[in-house]
Amino acid sequence: MVVSFLGSSPSSSGRARLFRARSGGAGGAFGLALATTFAMILALFAAPAPAAAQGVVKSVHGDWQIRCDTPPGAQGEQCVLLQSVQAEDRPNVGLTVIVLKTADQKSRLLRVLAPLGVLLPAGLGLKIDDQDVGRAGFVRCLPNGCVAEVVMDDALIGKLRSGKLATFIIFQTPEEGIGVPLSLNGFAGGFDALK
Repeated sequence: MVVSFLGSSPSSSGRARLFRARSGGAGGAFGLALATTFAMILALFAAPAPAAAQGVVKSVHGDWQIRCDTPPGAQGEQCVLLQSVQAEDRPNVGLTVIVLKTADQKSRLLRVLAPLGVLLPAGLGLKIDDQDVGRAGFVRCLPNGCVAEVVMDDALIGKLRSGKLATFIIFQTPEEGIGVPLSLNGFAGGFDALK
């Protein structure tokens, strides 16, 4: 499944849908390969705390790190641009944000690992410098958290490159959104250096 940003438009249920899923034309084999790679990368890089993150730090760009490792069964090293953060007022609520390029180098993915216990139907919201960017649905939950994923288009990449602060919003109840701030300091340099 590929997820992409859409503008805010009300759906038939009255809720704003800001992401849309569409199936790729490459068929089930590509989806299976993408899912397998996705699971390996999360297992290697998506740790709940920065100190526990795995992989070798290849470079640091501001508040971001490029970490690389060779997952079991992979032909070569895979690298991600990564930052792990905690909510300012809730140290037990943290996110790991991962940016990576697909194996064919044609797409850039933004994956966010949120803690277990998030309200899945509410999805994951994103603001960049207080401007609402959209909302993504969670695609799956793993033993260490739930994952939202977005294919990054040029508009989103541009906002992340020029922005100062991204705020990811998770919900534990329909009424309670928790904003988790993420520094964009170094994102542009890290993104450019990501192979």
